[in-house]
Amino acid sequence: MGRWEPDAAGRLREAAMALYAERGYDGTTVADIADRAGVTARTFFRHFADKREVLFAGSELLEQLMVKALADAPADATPMEAVAAAVLASAEFFDDIRREYSRRRQGVINATPELRERELIKMAALTTALTKGLLERGVAPDVAPLAAETGVAVFRVSFERWINDPEGEPIVDVIRSTLKTLSGLTA
Repeated sequence: MGRWEPDAAGRLREAAMALYAERGYDGTTVADIADRAGVTARTFFRHFADKREVLFAGSELLEQLMVKALADAPADATPMEAVAAAVLASAEFFDDIRREYSRRRQGVINATPELRERELIKMAALTTALTKGLLERGVAPDVAPLAAETGVAVFRVSFERWINDPEGEPIVDVIRSTLKTLSGLTA
């Protein structure tokens, strides 16, 4: 594959996933990924800061989508209703094409302590962003972080259920089901 071919970032992601599956995360270098994708290491670094970020690119977009949905929730929405809107909006980020990639990605993350730590950092950043959004909506400072943490927990549980669902249920339906389960827990 020549360097001039389109979608270098996509090719790099696919090459990284294939190599992580073959050699493990620790056994794969940036040079290996670039070579497999048919680009130079310099091209790799134009798209990703390091080999970890191949797996975490897009996190900012997901966070922005969820924070926007939180901000756009009706003014009279309760904190949990606003958070539910944010979590439901995350479904726009995922589709059936991303399901298989998400399964493979999660497998790599689960097998690597460094990546599990990075995933936790990503979730903490999402919690912080949702907390900030709730505070901006006027939610009390003792309620906002609890609602945000709960929303991120719903997201994480839903995502895990979605990638492991043999029936192929759409993620939005999985999220709705998880939210319903949560409301049953607090009734």
